[in-house]
Amino acid sequence: MRAAKLITAFLLTIATALPAAAQQLSLGEISSYLNQLDSAQGSFTQINADGTISTGTVSIQRPGKVRFDYNPPEQALVMANNGTVVVFDRKVNAAPETYPLSQTPLSIILAADVNLGQAGMVTRHEYDGTATIVTAQDPRNPQYGNIQMKFTGNPVELRQWVINDSNGSSTTVVLGGLERRQVASGLFNIRGEMAKRD
Repeated sequence: MRAAKLITAFLLTIATALPAAAQQLSLGEISSYLNQLDSAQGSFTQINADGTISTGTVSIQRPGKVRFDYNPPEQALVMANNGTVVVFDRKVNAAPETYPLSQTPLSIILAADVNLGQAGMVTRHEYDGTATIVTAQDPRNPQYGNIQMKFTGNPVELRQWVINDSNGSSTTVVLGGLERRQVASGLFNIRGEMAKRD
């Protein structure tokens, strides 16, 4: 009888602890997580605006550096460093496409100091039952679109983001587990990559 009571008490403890373990993350917790994500790498699946799907590896070195290596049959490589995004595509016989990192909402994640609590940055902050979803924009340049990020807790992990750009198109990136690891700085050498492709 005593054993049954102990088991019941134990189960009640678990039942009451579960909602606390799975709840909406605060903007402070998410900002802290992103600020500690100095160097990371993982696989990703990208759902493009036209419905096509691409896969590859993403490497991040904060602040300001990211690299997307796409798996075949794609022949694309996207890099960001020194405030510039460069898109290489061997399928297109043209110079790489370049534009300022500040004009993409991805700059919010890559900022030297992420502060989602600043005025006008977060436009939505909700919980869907399994993950915290935060929609953020550059409060000084909302015309560049927004990024919708999905985080799970315990521990905090970035699982997905959706870039809604200024043209009205959306690109979803689902992460297959972003692992904190030292990523070689040479991976983000845009000039070196350009020289290899000349």
